[in-house]
Amino acid sequence: MPLIKLYFTPALLLLVLTCAQVSQSVPVMSKEPLTDSCVIHAQTLLKNVTHALTQITLFSAIDCPEQSVELNMKTNTPSACAPKGSICSGITKSEFDQDSCLTNIGEDLHHYYTFLAAQPDPDGLLAPTVLSLRELMEKCFTWSLPTDLASAEAAADRLSTYDERLRLCKVLKGFQLRSITINRGIEYMNSGEHAN
Repeated sequence: MPLIKLYFTPALLLLVLTCAQVSQSVPVMSKEPLTDSCVIHAQTLLKNVTHALTQITLFSAIDCPEQSVELNMKTNTPSACAPKGSICSGITKSEFDQDSCLTNIGEDLHHYYTFLAAQPDPDGLLAPTVLSLRELMEKCFTWSLPTDLASAEAAADRLSTYDERLRLCKVLKGFQLRSITINRGIEYMNSGEHAN
C-alpha cells in the first residue's frame, strides 16, 4: 500500500501542475539535437530517482511517502513541454516551442543536479541518481552543466541531519514528477511529432 501512495501522490500532483504557469526562463545557449540516447538517459534518470525514493536508509526516521512534494517552481517545464494540440484547462495548445521546452528542461536538470550533488551521501545511495542526471546533462544538455562541479559535490562524505533528509525526500518526490515531464518532453521532441 505505501508503494501505491508513492506513485499516486506524484501522479496526481503532476496532473494538477501540468496546467500551472510559472515564470519564464533565461535565454537559451546552444543546444544539441535530441537523439535516441537522450531518451534512454532520461528514462534511466527516472528509474534511478524512483529507486532512490525507495531507499529507507536514505530517509531514516522519516516516512517519506507521507511527506509533501517540493518542486522547482523557477521553471515552466510542464507547460513549455506540453505537446501541440494538448488541452489544459479547456485551452488547446496550438504551438510547441522546442527552444522553450529545452531551456526549461535544462534549467530543471541544473537545479536538481546542484541540489543533489551537494547532499550528504556517505553510503552512496544517491550516487546512481546523480550519475544518471550528470550523464543526461553531459550527453544532451551540456550548456546546463554547473561550471564548478567540484564544489557542488563536496558534501557527499558527511552524515545528514534530520532536516536535510526531510528536504531531500520532498525534493526527490518533486524531481520524480519533473522527471516524468522531462521524459515526456524529450520523447515528444525525439519523435518529431512536434514538427508536424
